[in-house]
Amino acid sequence: MGEGDGPRIELLRFLERVQVRDLARTREWIAQEEQRLVEIAARHPPPPPPDWLIEMGIGQGHRLVAVHQGWCKMTGSRVKSVLAEEARRLIGENGSLACQLCRPDTELGMP
Repeated sequence: MGEGDGPRIELLRFLERVQVRDLARTREWIAQEEQRLVEIAARHPPPPPPDWLIEMGIGQGHRLVAVHQGWCKMTGSRVKSVLAEEARRLIGENGSLACQLCRPDTELGMP
């Protein structure tokens, strides 16, 4: 070990302490921001999901792909809320449109 090694390691350890302190401070800021977001979300809860959704396909014409209950997680991004009467009519016209996961036909009392 040469003469110049001592001060260099001390400088590196000092730098490490500074960075550890900065990391702790940054993590505290993150925790505070997460808490703030939780408080905001509690004041403004999301609206309840609609009772019935229709899912449209992609491409020209955007044909109807499925009918879902509002809570169903199998929906895609191209959905539109409808009233129960419309959901019942669509499933009545084509029973295969009823989602196999959430079973809107059963919930609507359809055979």
